[in-house]
Amino acid sequence: MQQRTLGSQGLTTSALGLGTMGFTMAYGQGSAEADAIATIRRAHELGITFFDTAELYGAGTGASEQLVGKALAPVRDDVVIATKFGFDMSADPIGTAFDSRPEHIREVTENSLRHLGVDVIDVLYQHRVDPDVPMEEVAGTVKELIEAGKVRYFGLSEAGVDDLRRAHAVQPVSVLQTEYSIFEREVEADVLPVVRELGIGFVPYSPLGRGLLTGEIKPASQYPRDDMRSWDERWQPGNYEQNVAAVDQLRALAGEKGATVTQLALAWLLAQGDDIVPIPGTRSQSRLAENAAAVDIELTDDDLGRIGDILPNGSFGGRYPEAMLPKW
Repeated sequence: MQQRTLGSQGLTTSALGLGTMGFTMAYGQGSAEADAIATIRRAHELGITFFDTAELYGAGTGASEQLVGKALAPVRDDVVIATKFGFDMSADPIGTAFDSRPEHIREVTENSLRHLGVDVIDVLYQHRVDPDVPMEEVAGTVKELIEAGKVRYFGLSEAGVDDLRRAHAVQPVSVLQTEYSIFEREVEADVLPVVRELGIGFVPYSPLGRGLLTGEIKPASQYPRDDMRSWDERWQPGNYEQNVAAVDQLRALAGEKGATVTQLALAWLLAQGDDIVPIPGTRSQSRLAENAAAVDIELTDDDLGRIGDILPNGSFGGRYPEAMLPKW
């Protein structure tokens, strides 16, 4: 597995990471613990060293972090573990209210250390910007945690240009995590240029369009209510059919490369810059191996141009309802 350096602070990881949200939430019933642990450990065997979790993914119970910590305990010194703070876990529904008060950041960090079973968190992200807490206070609190040896690197998730600059002025931001894929291109206009100006690495989440690019998709009405694809605009009538048609064209191009459409999508992201490390999530070990092989696929300028012709502006339909969109 190729290695990449994320940002100017010295964070080095595998070129592809593993997102673990799907093991415990968002895509219907989660995985059995033994199956999830086996998949995470298989990722490490394939050369993946970057693993992403969050307080939110365990709904505040620590379930996701405990799962990741248990799976990676035998190889702790060989991997980079990232987790996140920033939500008010008492809100109903969960994930709809923020809390990045300094005292809450410290509390969540202590919980995460305990749940993960580690002495230090490699990357600590603010999961979403809290409009009620100045970014300088957030960055300053993480700076104190870094100085105390409890955190190695500071990250932001779904932060806009102004918040990036304000945070970076207090504590250098090593990585920004935001949705980015062939289907979701919003960051290209303003965010990516500033990330590169400041020397910050970029971690795309949902790099496979939340499953649109896996080839195993169905209309929104066929997903259970606890699966986010049941309400995602990209799966709704009208948008869904156009997205499926685009995937069919991408699959034909992938076939010419001897690749799957999933591998084509990941290779496209990797080709956008050496400072990018996507974190696709999967519960399947066979899918995991397929994803990992994407790092060896080289796309020509002609390939990239053809992909751009198929989806010049990303997907049909937005990635979140208006009320859930991060306010950049």
